[in-house]
Amino acid sequence: MKGTLIATVATATAFLTTIAILHSQERKTVPGRNEEAKVTLVKSGRIDANGVNYYYEIHGKGEPLLLLHGGLGSIEMFGPVLPVLAQNRQVIGVDLHGHGRTPLGDREISLIDMGDDMATIVTKLGFKQVDVLGYSLGGGVALRLAVQHPAAVRRLAIVSAPFAQGGFYPEMLPMQAQVGAAMAEQMKDTPMYRSYAAIAPNPAEFPRLLDRMGELMRKPYDWSADVRTLSMPVMLVYGDGDMIRPEHIVSFYHLLGGGLKDAGWSRENMPRNRLAILPNLTHYEIGSASLLALTVLPFLDAR
Repeated sequence: MKGTLIATVATATAFLTTIAILHSQERKTVPGRNEEAKVTLVKSGRIDANGVNYYYEIHGKGEPLLLLHGGLGSIEMFGPVLPVLAQNRQVIGVDLHGHGRTPLGDREISLIDMGDDMATIVTKLGFKQVDVLGYSLGGGVALRLAVQHPAAVRRLAIVSAPFAQGGFYPEMLPMQAQVGAAMAEQMKDTPMYRSYAAIAPNPAEFPRLLDRMGELMRKPYDWSADVRTLSMPVMLVYGDGDMIRPEHIVSFYHLLGGGLKDAGWSRENMPRNRLAILPNLTHYEIGSASLLALTVLPFLDAR
């Protein structure tokens, strides 16, 4: 029963599995790179955004890239992906509301609110415009940032996130509805909880965090109309074993104007937005997969 409960939480909340968490603690050589990627912390601190005291880190130098992690994770969730991105980029990692080093407080967890919060953080850090990469929960935040503050986003990469609640496999929705504080005690022995407790300002808030995340996931949403308004170049990235349905992925790409016709001999009908389905990857692995960095960088670096 305990194992089933923990597995349900991991699946329902789209968080990393134990393997992905362990990977995030390792330094790995990325295929196609001659040297081991290492993280160089340039700056860290806190920024108040609409009542939430967000923790952030900046790694590397170059064009700014806002990096947003998945649910129940933190900046460290990206593992070897972050240092590769930071080799020629100024990567701004943020611990999302209630996650990592950012306290939960009394405000509900909302993708729409966090979209506004990220715009505030970007402005307070002195950036007029940034590229954005968001994974899972962070992908939803990235989408809302781009919709609500389009002038702040130059290029947008959404990884393993849907535009509507119906994007998940239907059997997952009841599991998402079960997420709440009652699961907290059973999770105390998991790497998921230990990684949270190691850096959270108040680890005792973990049950409340589960309640807030459950409330978030039980709310239906459909942002298809908002997706059609996006004016910046967008890249969608998923694993071929993702928790997002393939049909939904294609619908997402269609909303962005992609996959509607043949590109033509001279690429005259080639859409400007991109779609990548990465082989042999699940939702839980893709955020820390080396292939993710190699896939998104050509898109993000384009002018």
